[in-house]
Amino acid sequence: MTSAPVIVSLPIADRATSYRFYRDGLGLDAVGELADDGIPEPLQFVVNDGLRLMLIPVGGFGWVIGRHEVAPKGQSECLLNLGVASSTDADRVVGRARAAGAEIITEPAEQPWGYAGVFADSDGHLWMVSADPKS
Repeated sequence: MTSAPVIVSLPIADRATSYRFYRDGLGLDAVGELADDGIPEPLQFVVNDGLRLMLIPVGGFGWVIGRHEVAPKGQSECLLNLGVASSTDADRVVGRARAAGAEIITEPAEQPWGYAGVFADSDGHLWMVSADPKS
């Protein structure tokens, strides 16, 4: 069996807004052929060697998931975690996300499981940035 990257797909309201947020706010690299709007289609970002994030407009996402419903903004079905090397890196990532328009849910701080902060992207998807307590 060959191993391809795992792809996590999220519904989005606006391709350009989401593209800028993930490119500028998180510093992720988009992959794929550019569409007429200058944004790769499908819109995918490399998170790491084993993971890609695909952002799908709500209408297309609904087509893929059939009779299931997309969670409305403000309701979350998952929490995406971005692990970083240190608390300084976590602060930097959350700061970049804030500058790109993220809503900060919890400021980065020491937690029982490590150092972490949570933000919501422009579509309300939650991201936790965490560093191992030993870092």
